[in-house]
Amino acid sequence: MLFKDTCNRKSNQQNLGTIKSSNVCGEIIEYTSPTETAVCNLVSIALPRFVREKGVPIESHPSKLVGSRGSKSRYFDFEKLAEVTAVVTENLNKIIDVNYYPVENARTSNLRHRPIGIGVQGLADTFILLGMAFESPEAQQLNKDIFETIYYHALRTSAEIAAKEGPYETYQGSPVSKGILQPDMWDIIPSNRWDWPALRDLIWKNGVRNSLLVAPMPTASTSQILGNNECFEPYTSNIYSRRVLSGEFVVVNKHLLLDLTEMGLWCPATKNKIIYDNGSVQNIPEIPNELKMIYKTVWEIKQMTLVDMAVDRGCYIDQSQSLNIHMDQPNFKKVTSLHFRAWSKGLKTGMYYLRSRAATDAIKFTVDTSVLKENPKAVEDDNDTKMAWMVCSLTNGEECMACGS
Repeated sequence: MLFKDTCNRKSNQQNLGTIKSSNVCGEIIEYTSPTETAVCNLVSIALPRFVREKGVPIESHPSKLVGSRGSKSRYFDFEKLAEVTAVVTENLNKIIDVNYYPVENARTSNLRHRPIGIGVQGLADTFILLGMAFESPEAQQLNKDIFETIYYHALRTSAEIAAKEGPYETYQGSPVSKGILQPDMWDIIPSNRWDWPALRDLIWKNGVRNSLLVAPMPTASTSQILGNNECFEPYTSNIYSRRVLSGEFVVVNKHLLLDLTEMGLWCPATKNKIIYDNGSVQNIPEIPNELKMIYKTVWEIKQMTLVDMAVDRGCYIDQSQSLNIHMDQPNFKKVTSLHFRAWSKGLKTGMYYLRSRAATDAIKFTVDTSVLKENPKAVEDDNDTKMAWMVCSLTNGEECMACGS
């Protein structure tokens, strides 16, 4: 569900003509004509890699953090995000010139308008690492700050490239050429984190090399490479089965697994309760409320809140974003209300997938009901037992929850 009026009104390609279509995932909003087929090169930035431990030198910093229990000693490194955004912007711009194009119409379009699409993966993981509930004011502010940083530095890098190579062919007449940036189209004032007046001066002097820059895509498959959750979405479940060519294996939220293990709460009874509750931890009394807030699944978060967070970052997205909606029991009234909220708030893409759940639960043959009543409190000083849940073992395949080994 895309809103054609908003897609065109807030597009930097509006000077080319009316945009009438999108890609399959709803995040690419580009002009297409009988002589031009719009194409776009994409990249996703792994946000959890920018969560740092305070006081730890970068050269000795762990490559990957897990769990929320050390969150008070962590921070998000915006300077590094700015640096990486500049690198990927420059590289995506280079790809336009050396890419293989299956049809000449695609080559013509890409070389004339030079759009790129920068997205993210692991926003939910980032919130968890920093001890933030997805719906919290702190998470909502970080959501805005991250996308402001990406848009600002993508624009800045594109302007710096334009200083050397010139602006893209159809730059004149575009909103950016008139000094109108994405926040202006949303009638919002950016924060003081970055020097926006200096950026406007740079663009006024040099133009930009790329017509479009930011397009958060689903990352449904690529996020698995680094073990991150998809794009900017909350976790769908804290435990689930994944089917691959080699078979089926259980996947557990690695952050929850570590937190519960360190607290001495991870055991077969806890695992069975989570499975029994369809991946939710909200009905397990032994788990602290603080963790329950952090590990809410998308089914336990108000969808209107997710729409509002999409609006917050949308002010810094010059293409669009692949936004999924999750409803237990969707009906005409609920879906219509949500669509009108998304449209009235100014979103370009109101919905990619509408995901729902079965009205009745399937029988859980894998749940051992005999252990559901057991006390999940493990012996805290039993380190061997704790490590058994965390370390892959060919001899302990039934209990290993870390991967499908």
